[in-house]
Amino acid sequence: MKTRKFIIVMLVGLLFPMSMKAQQPDPNKPVAIKYHLADCHFHFVDFLQHTDGIKAALAAMDAAGVDDTMFSGMPLVKEWATQEPIQPLYYLEDDARCYWYSATDVFVAREVQTLSEAERKRIHPFICGFNGADRNAVEHVGRMLEWYPGLWEGIGEVMTRHDDLSALTYGDTAQADNLALEPVYKLAAKYDMPVFVHSDVSSVWKREPIYLHEIENAVKRNPKTKFVWCHAGVSRRIDVPTLTKEIRRLLGTYKNLKIDLSWVVYDSYLIKDNKAADDWVSLIEAYPERFMLGSDIVGHFASYAPTLQRYYILLDALKPETAKKVAKENFLAVLPKKAVTVNRE
Repeated sequence: MKTRKFIIVMLVGLLFPMSMKAQQPDPNKPVAIKYHLADCHFHFVDFLQHTDGIKAALAAMDAAGVDDTMFSGMPLVKEWATQEPIQPLYYLEDDARCYWYSATDVFVAREVQTLSEAERKRIHPFICGFNGADRNAVEHVGRMLEWYPGLWEGIGEVMTRHDDLSALTYGDTAQADNLALEPVYKLAAKYDMPVFVHSDVSSVWKREPIYLHEIENAVKRNPKTKFVWCHAGVSRRIDVPTLTKEIRRLLGTYKNLKIDLSWVVYDSYLIKDNKAADDWVSLIEAYPERFMLGSDIVGHFASYAPTLQRYYILLDALKPETAKKVAKENFLAVLPKKAVTVNRE
């Protein structure tokens, strides 16, 4: 298993430029806790619904200085195709497809229910186990709210346009502004729950924000829904030079939009030559209450602390009051003001 994990790490590493590799966290390097953090993007399980476990997750949070975390499953499973001799552990490991897996939310709920009251207060469960291109999606969300009253605090990561993952997933590609997701957004607004949406701003190798309208349409049509745009619309190999300009316009226009700074946005945009990019620092300072940090960890937590603590470079470049908001307060502010309880008769 160790050999296979090494192979997966090498595979993912090959997808990044060499300059990015130098900035990857060292899971063996201890770092003193400098900021109290909230992790806005956390997957308790991987693409096989495997996990190191909820106690390991809490221990990793302690080591990273994370007081609170968004806590979601993974809405997709990587298929082990009959012609493949080795079970794939990551969606890019072979050409087999991925399929939607609603039981991920049940898994998350059952695990969270094993926690003590003190542990439970740090964990903020989100519903994610639905196909965003399926008009039945809202029924699954409603069912989870009914089955586990008072548990859920948000919806996401909602998987819509997502480069390689979309190409490998059965069925139609979900879009942030499609008909299937409108009732989900409205239900979220009804219960004051935020919706975290992965919606790529562009396509691989394109340099224009050709899909920006999808997330903008969703935000515009649902002004009462709190949206968090995952990874600022960035995925692997997406390079849009005008991205900060576009985000500045969106934040100035729509009060119900916030930005999740997790995953590859760190290497691709935020940090250059081990220094926070000036345009991003300026943007965050202009909207200090609209950005939040996340690990986008997927089921296994050995590198959790350095993955989050690398953001110290960005936080150090911000004003102290802004750093405090981005590090923790903005995520907590987007959560519901009271427990979500649904009783159907």
